[in-house]
Amino acid sequence: MLPAIIIPTYNESDNIENLVTQILALPVGAHVIVVDDNSPDGTGARVDALAARDGRVHAVHRPAKLGLGTAHIAGMRRAFALDSDPIVTMDADFSHHPHYIPHLLAALRQFDVVIGSRYAPGGGMEGRDLKLRLVSWGANWFARTMLGLRATDCTAGFRAYRRTVLESIDLDRIFSNGYSFLIEMLFLCQSCGWRIGEVPIIYEDRRAGQSKISRAEIYKATYTVLRLTWRRWRRARERLLRRPANASHRTPN
Repeated sequence: MLPAIIIPTYNESDNIENLVTQILALPVGAHVIVVDDNSPDGTGARVDALAARDGRVHAVHRPAKLGLGTAHIAGMRRAFALDSDPIVTMDADFSHHPHYIPHLLAALRQFDVVIGSRYAPGGGMEGRDLKLRLVSWGANWFARTMLGLRATDCTAGFRAYRRTVLESIDLDRIFSNGYSFLIEMLFLCQSCGWRIGEVPIIYEDRRAGQSKISRAEIYKATYTVLRLTWRRWRRARERLLRRPANASHRTPN
């Protein structure tokens, strides 16, 4: 089986050809699946041209901007159809540099899910102003604290999954759609008991184009964390109520 690299795109024509070319040059022999949401800047047409030149490139065209979460799921389903394993997700703007991909894949020998982490020892960020750094740190702290997540970078989209991990999760029942999808996926992976590891990366702010993170996405992420926290507490309460009576309350033999 060959690995698959999933790249959701919206208006990434300045980046996509260079990024795909660099991925294809890696010694991993991967399929590259680009999920484009009808980008008005012609990103989809550029991907079609790449696919015509190299059979490892696959374009998934969607009719409109439908969200990061459903783009990831569409890419995963195409990877399943290609019989790919493992499956990597990453951004199209070079904030996730392709030279880290072999490191993520190598770490899957030890883990089931591997995160390209800004906050693991040796990781970091370049080119981001203080405000965006504080937003990122705060979002990660909030998710870890409320959901009991053990990873240091809970909002990172640069991840490698064993295929069995994704097949164990009912992708159709994931409620989150935008960037909060990443938090929900990590929560589900940890809840299922999969081994989660991290590889340090230097996150570089995008080279071209505009950021897709909006205030609305921040609100959605906050709602997702609160919704999953309620789900976590409810399940913990149900487990507590199902526990057998304490031995001190049992009738002696």
